[in-house]
Amino acid sequence: MDRRKQESYEIHGHKVAPGTQEVVRLPVGVFRNHAQVELDVAVAHGRKPGPTVLLTACVHGDEINGVETIRRVLRASALKSLKGTVLAVPIVNVPAFLNRSRYLPDRRDLNRLFPGSAKGSLGARLANVLCDSLVARADLVIDLHTGALNRPNLPQLRVTARDEASMRLAKVFGAALTIVSPSREGSFRGHCFQQNKPILLFEGGEALRLEAQSIRTAYRGIFSVMRELGMLARRSRPEKFIGNMILSEKSYWIRAEVGGLFTPLVPLGAMIESGAEVGFIADPMGGVERKVVAPRQGMLIGRTNEGIADEGDALFHVALLSDMEDAQGKYEENLLGDAHPDEEHAVHYQQVDAR
Repeated sequence: MDRRKQESYEIHGHKVAPGTQEVVRLPVGVFRNHAQVELDVAVAHGRKPGPTVLLTACVHGDEINGVETIRRVLRASALKSLKGTVLAVPIVNVPAFLNRSRYLPDRRDLNRLFPGSAKGSLGARLANVLCDSLVARADLVIDLHTGALNRPNLPQLRVTARDEASMRLAKVFGAALTIVSPSREGSFRGHCFQQNKPILLFEGGEALRLEAQSIRTAYRGIFSVMRELGMLARRSRPEKFIGNMILSEKSYWIRAEVGGLFTPLVPLGAMIESGAEVGFIADPMGGVERKVVAPRQGMLIGRTNEGIADEGDALFHVALLSDMEDAQGKYEENLLGDAHPDEEHAVHYQQVDAR
């Protein structure tokens, strides 16, 4: 039995008592109208000692699935028995969120400005506060993203190559697919990797929409990882999705060879054989219909929902797999385990499903 005394969690001059949850506002800068720019952090501090997990969403201001996921995490009754601390930032990129935009007001991408600077642009200062005040305190970071507008992604994780700690936790998270990919210079994931902080980057759904499967998967995955870290009591039976991870180390895009009206023929999650017809592009004047063919086999993890395409537009994102048959079985088992993680949120899932 752990008899260590849990101290209050102190952040920016605020003390959060054990067994409580508070919102702390970290100052970032000043808007053009002299309003304060602040980073709102929900601190859920357990009654007993344990790891610190940082949850972030909306690094791109229009990616709102993660905002809703973190909101539900903070309302979950399971946090009453929490060991350790959850630091949650549902909206990292406040200026972009207020504009319903992916980018900062100066059109820069916040996810290329890390670790930022205390004396730089507004975006650089925002990145600096997140890194210095929160990442530095965390034992694990879970960063939630979506696809772009009209470009939904299958629920998936991105893990940096050689990051063994993150890969171990990815197996527990239970997304449909985990992609091993290099991190980009200036990205949040890249900064965490450089600081030896395990980070799971989750992608699911598309911008400016709440999508039920992605929210369910992220919510379920967060609590599964917290149980693995000893922050919550383990369940009597292992989750069905644990051990069903599909791994991919490379992906490719299928692009339009001509312009026209685009019709997709396969859903996200489909296993595609080499040479398979996955859609077609039609001449608006009633002329030729051009088949869109997959040059290589793999799993469909992203696509455009736009009904028109120009020559060269990205239509489908396909993950390459070493064993298609094995991946198909794991994906089907994963879907069977994609139930509501706790009954108190069932009505919320129903509401999202109905949209």
